Amino acid sequence: MTNERTTGPGGLARRGHLLRLGAPRDTSAVRHLVTFLVASVVTVLATRAYLVATGYPQIGGGELHLAHVLWGGLLMALAIVLLLSYVGPAPRSLGAILGGVGFGLFIDEVGKFVTADNDYFYAPTAAIIYFVTVVLVLIVEGLHGRRAHHPAEYLAVAADRLAAGLAGGFTPAAREEARALAAKGAGEPGAELVTDLVDAVPDDDADVPDPVRALVRRVVGALDALVDRAWAAWLVIGALVLVGAAEATVGVRVALGLMPGLPQWTGLAILAAVGASVVLLAVGVVVGRRNHLRGAVWVRRAVLVSLLFTQLLVFRAVRWAAAFGLLLDVLAFVALEVALREERMVRERATAGTAASSAADPGRSA
Repeated sequence: MTNERTTGPGGLARRGHLLRLGAPRDTSAVRHLVTFLVASVVTVLATRAYLVATGYPQIGGGELHLAHVLWGGLLMALAIVLLLSYVGPAPRSLGAILGGVGFGLFIDEVGKFVTADNDYFYAPTAAIIYFVTVVLVLIVEGLHGRRAHHPAEYLAVAADRLAAGLAGGFTPAAREEARALAAKGAGEPGAELVTDLVDAVPDDDADVPDPVRALVRRVVGALDALVDRAWAAWLVIGALVLVGAAEATVGVRVALGLMPGLPQWTGLAILAAVGASVVLLAVGVVVGRRNHLRGAVWVRRAVLVSLLFTQLLVFRAVRWAAAFGLLLDVLAFVALEVALREERMVRERATAGTAASSAADPGRSA
């Protein structure tokens, strides 16, 4: 007799390798990983600014120097201990912050690790840190941005939220979130049991403070309000043109040999990357007049070229002075992601409404 639980539509045999090994992805993973990366980058910039302002003080005395890489290692170890010690989602935001700050303190001293004379001021340090950050972003995109979540993953995350509820109860918002996750896992083995447990958990008015999640909601809410403005698209395009002009200026200076110590091919590569971004941006503007969604996709590609290629070369040329252009690129990218999400949601609702109308009145679709 065939085992329906392993061969049915939601059976184990049809799941990916990681799911069969018991490794579902957290639906909140991107938020936690972005928190980790933002905390890392902010820590690097804050550390560099503090050291410049204070004249690079040395903690220790005599032959001892307690480099901040040690504090970074301790914070990363503390984050790992925290995340391995508790069940449920509550400690993850704090773990992401502690781990991000620790990693920032660690990677800030990369110049000492890659030079024979332990040179903290090694010129390509900014580019190396930027490259590592980009690689981590690409890993996050590969893990979470390419494949939709399987229903079993939604159910597993609902059970994870349930663990917090069983320990301390559910606030109304937490219960609704767990219900929504369980509903997306409907049809999976155990889905009805998880839903019943979510409803059985007692009420609790006090929720675990999560300032990161609250901040993310405020930022997304502000961007939601911004992208609805008629001038928002031109604001994003203006920011990208400003960044592109600054990048092109750096490229011209390097190509003309006005920045000693840098090969001229670096400047030519910067100009080529800026040119690619300009072409993609122009296509986005033209296409966007007929189709906002497709236009935003082309503009997003322009930003990605800048983030993945141009900014890396610019950081090599002007080091930390490139941070402002990077900030504008990131803000533009986030605004585009919110706009694309809103546009897709509108189209999905319109498609669902059309399908529902057709089902209610078969004669209309005949």
